[in-house]
Amino acid sequence: MRVVVLGAGVIGVTSAFYLAQEGHEVTVIDQMSKVGQDATGGNAGLIAPGHSFAWASPQAPKMLMRSLRGEATAIRVKMRADPRLVWWGMQFLRECNSERARINTLAKLALCQYSQAATNELATSEGIDYQQVTKGLLYLYREEADLQVGLAKMELLREHGQQLDVLDKEGLARLDPAFADSRVTLAGAIHGVTDSSGNSELFTTILADRCKALGVEFRLGESVKSLKAQHGHVLSVETDLGEIRGDQYVLALGIRSPFISRTVGQSLPIYPAKGYSLTVPVKNPDRSPQTGGVDEKTLVAWSPLGANLRMSSTAEFAGYDRTFRHSDFSNILSTAQELFPDAADWETAQMRSCLRPMTPDGPPIIGRGAKHDNLWYNTGHGHIGWTMACGSSLALADVMAGRQAAVDMEPFKVRSVRR
Repeated sequence: MRVVVLGAGVIGVTSAFYLAQEGHEVTVIDQMSKVGQDATGGNAGLIAPGHSFAWASPQAPKMLMRSLRGEATAIRVKMRADPRLVWWGMQFLRECNSERARINTLAKLALCQYSQAATNELATSEGIDYQQVTKGLLYLYREEADLQVGLAKMELLREHGQQLDVLDKEGLARLDPAFADSRVTLAGAIHGVTDSSGNSELFTTILADRCKALGVEFRLGESVKSLKAQHGHVLSVETDLGEIRGDQYVLALGIRSPFISRTVGQSLPIYPAKGYSLTVPVKNPDRSPQTGGVDEKTLVAWSPLGANLRMSSTAEFAGYDRTFRHSDFSNILSTAQELFPDAADWETAQMRSCLRPMTPDGPPIIGRGAKHDNLWYNTGHGHIGWTMACGSSLALADVMAGRQAAVDMEPFKVRSVRR
């Protein structure tokens, strides 16, 4: 069977790999000239089931209101005349209650846990070195009261299988000596013992080579324009270079997925959240963190990537604008200089933005829609797509083959709105 995968980020490439392993003839199409760009290349590098909370929560509306008043917050909204943002935002606000936040968090957690195991298995079986660090992740707190609130919040994840230890500031410095040099007082941290980190762009690049060895064709630099369908069956993909036909189609185009799905009548609740990241060569290895983590006050995340350090933050709902200014990185740079002042020459950091495909409730969209018998979806993974990638794609390969996936697929069903 010939399968056409639309998208060559980590979601599209892992989809292609598992489908090629099933014996399918797979073609991957992407407008970028290389695999693993945009959200795959610009994320924080964390593989973090221990941070799989749904963004839509009772606290989120307050943060959004502070953003609208001009305060510096980790989630920001730039008001604009955009009906799609309004439609998405109304769905987001509907999810901001305790019951829905719990349901969405547990759905994400189950997929993240499954996916982390799948990532480890795939990296081992294929011999993929992606600069992985398996010492866990650190969730930092600057005030004792905030640490206690964080512990209470983390209890939901602990009840469902996450190993989470509490470290005081001395224990934190013993686990990662870089924090002994921090210029801010830290009350302690929650150590997500089984969490990890790694370079998702490198992982995707190496896995694409493994795909090619299995016969996968990559058509890079070719932009998908639309799908053609008739009587509930997709006939072809139209690109800027012509028409491509297959038997089955997988839509894994991230933020572009809704535009392509609409060409065959399927609306998807996906909207871009702009994230900012910087990458800097490590100057003093003994002053640079050996583990990844998140500063829970500033919501800046970091991870060591070989000889470099990646730091990332912010979700800005500002449409499809990819531009950035140096001031957009002020929160990241100030946090970096507070936590790891002598690790790097921060003024030499390479800066970039990326657009993360967010669903309003949090769980991504995986599976076959009701409108077409041969169109499958693997999209909307948001800020935690790197963590979810292998599990999502393995589950998709299972359901495409008529097998029951190892995770409950109901939370990830194709939808326009959550019923």
